[in-house]
This record gives sequence, structure tokens and C-alpha cells, in this order.
Amino acid sequence: MAKTNKLIQKILQGRSDAGIGFEELRSLLKSLGFEERVRGSHHIFRRADVEERLNLQREDSKAKPYQVRQVRAIILKYRLGVDDDA
Repeated sequence: MAKTNKLIQKILQGRSDAGIGFEELRSLLKSLGFEERVRGSHHIFRRADVEERLNLQREDSKAKPYQVRQVRAIILKYRLGVDDDA
């Protein structure tokens, strides 16, 4: 869980959106209770209590920066992460 919290803090700081690994972000969303569906190169994440769906695509081994910003917005809006029971 410490690794998850560390990644959440890195995302929330917003200083290295281009440096977040795709697999790291994917694992984070799954640990936060999101269900993943893969359609081609699109990894679509949803969670029952989150209205938005997240659609991630890899850019080499990294997540796309605008998608990291979307994940940050969801974490903040729904207060996911450290205080989350998921």
C-alpha cells in the first residue's frame, strides 16, 4: 500500500505527468477498485461510485500526460486513495 500512496502523491503533485508509467497507473486504478476492460489499445476503467470512465492508452511504456491529469482530477473529485476503503 505504501507504493500506491507514493504514486498517488506523485500524481497529485503534478510535476511529472509525462513520467508516470502506464503499468503503474493501471495498477493504481485497479487497487483503487476500478474494473478494467480492454478494447484494442484502449484500457477503459470504471467504478460503480465514479460517474466518469477513464480511457487510457500507452505511449511507449508511459501513460499519456493528459490521461494522468484526468486520473488526478478523479482522485481529487472523489477523494480516492489514502483515506479510501477500496
